Amino acid sequence: MLNRRHLRIKAFQALYAHAQSAGGLPSKTQKELFLGVERTYDLYTQLLLLFGELRRSADERIEERKNKRLPTASDLSASRAFVDMPALVLLAESPRLLAESEKRKLGWMGQRELLAQLYKLVEQSPEYIAWMADPKPADGSQVLALLFAEHLVQNEGLHEYFEQKSIHWLEDLDLAATMVVRTLEGIKQGDNELSLTELDHGTTEEREFVTALFNETVANEAADEKAISERAANWDADRIALSDMLLMRMALNEARSFDLIPVKVTMNEYIEIAKAYSTPKSTLFINGVLDKLFAEMKQAGTIRKVGRGLLES
Repeated sequence: MLNRRHLRIKAFQALYAHAQSAGGLPSKTQKELFLGVERTYDLYTQLLLLFGELRRSADERIEERKNKRLPTASDLSASRAFVDMPALVLLAESPRLLAESEKRKLGWMGQRELLAQLYKLVEQSPEYIAWMADPKPADGSQVLALLFAEHLVQNEGLHEYFEQKSIHWLEDLDLAATMVVRTLEGIKQGDNELSLTELDHGTTEEREFVTALFNETVANEAADEKAISERAANWDADRIALSDMLLMRMALNEARSFDLIPVKVTMNEYIEIAKAYSTPKSTLFINGVLDKLFAEMKQAGTIRKVGRGLLES
């Protein structure tokens, strides 16, 4: 399953859509929430498949150089270090990844021009050039993570492709890219299979978390908006940005409903999400309002924590 940060963001996106649906059924939006999780996993899989294509492009480039009409000594001795990098071989040949791509009907067929553009981007990058000058297999996964984060995922051509494939993929790119980087950084020398982020369709703790967070936030809308407005000095509810209001409502319901999550963790998580999805001043505003509300809720006993939920450091 996606990690808790990703699930909070998915719940936030679903709540935002619900707020704008003007009376739409929460059950319908909740269905969209889980479809959104599926779409993010599709994008994650598609991005991982890109590495096999880059390896194929590198291999083809070496063969083209060797088969020139008048190949130079450099052409004939072109390094295969990138093609043979263990981390890249693992990504290209992983049975689990290939099975996932077949199940989801994903791949890069028909994108030869884009793939050539992306390989050229890699080939000209300082990270690639430095690694090829001293190709240490143990550093391969870190190099791939850098190439991906600094160059590939920033490419406008790739963004245009995603926009054409799905109206949702571009907005999910940051989430999926984070998952890809984590997967790349988790590759260790000697691994014989790729460790993929799991997408569990069963009744798991994470599925229950995101479902309850969504449902509780919808159910307590009126009371929570009133509480927030009363503590937001000089701000009426209709003047508070929708994104800010939703994030604060989510935080209140998470603090009340999940006794194993420390209040400080909840606060920090929604502040971080606000940095990406709200206005520049939102973090201070949200922090101030939640700080007041959490203190009052603790005193009133509406926040009760147990076990690791008691940790505040």
